[in-house]
Parts: sequence; structure tokens; C-alpha cells
Amino acid sequence: MKTKTLALTALFISLAAIGGLLKIPVGIASIAFDSMPALIAALFLSAPLAGTVAAAGHLLSAMLGGFPLGPFHFLITFEMFAVVWLFAKMSEHGWNKLRWPAFVIGNGIIATIPFYFLLSPAFFYASVPGLLLAAAINAGVAAVVMPFMFRVGEKVS
Repeated sequence: MKTKTLALTALFISLAAIGGLLKIPVGIASIAFDSMPALIAALFLSAPLAGTVAAAGHLLSAMLGGFPLGPFHFLITFEMFAVVWLFAKMSEHGWNKLRWPAFVIGNGIIATIPFYFLLSPAFFYASVPGLLLAAAINAGVAAVVMPFMFRVGEKVS
């Protein structure tokens, strides 16, 4: 891995950690801005690295929040990786209008489906509105910032 790629990945993970500190409580979930830097990282990094930023951002955000879901955060970490990886792949293929609803639905609904069975239907129904809002806000902020970032540099890996 090139030094530039490693430095950019570390930078975006750091931004995700800072975003994870900014939490807004919404019901049983909280809105954190840890996935927004991962979405922006998709402009500069490969899909696996953008997914890694999302995974690390979630783990750091969960750690700063005291791991309220315990070991389930490792499942969420994998889901965050997958959703942002898909977002980055869609970006690479020019599916720019579809990547936003794919991220919001993937992060806000599809990633929550395992918890319907693992925890309870009540947890699923209580967490989906907050997670949809969180995903929409993260995507909205990233969508506003991305056009300004587009010209900053090229994808490095």
C-alpha cells in the first residue's frame, strides 16, 4: 500500500472517529456522523478501503458510546463495511443517483433485519426510524460536501 493511500485512509478513519463523537439521541438509537467520512472516502479510496473506514468508524463510535449492543457491534461493523463498499462500487460504475438510496436503505433498514431475529421485533421497529434518519443525515451531509471535494484529488487506490 502506498504511503499516500495509507495516510488518506488514516485521515478518513480519524474523521469518522470525530464524527462518532457527535451523537444525537433518537429513541433507542443515536445519530452519529461516523459514516459520512466513509462516504466521502469513496471519492478517493478503493471500495474495500472506504468500507474499512466505515467499519473502523463504527467500532470507534461504538467504543466511545460504551458498546451498548455488546458483541453485536461486530456484526454492525461488517454491515457498515458492506454498505459503504456497495456505495463505493456504485460510485465507481457511475450509478451516482442510485448510490444514495442504496446507502440509506441498506444502512437504515437492511442492516437492521438480523436484529429482528437476534434481539426482537420490537427492537427492530424501534430502531429503524432513528437509523433511517441517521443514514439520511449522513448521506445528506456527504452529498453536500462531495461536490466540493471532487476536485481536491484523484482516487489513490
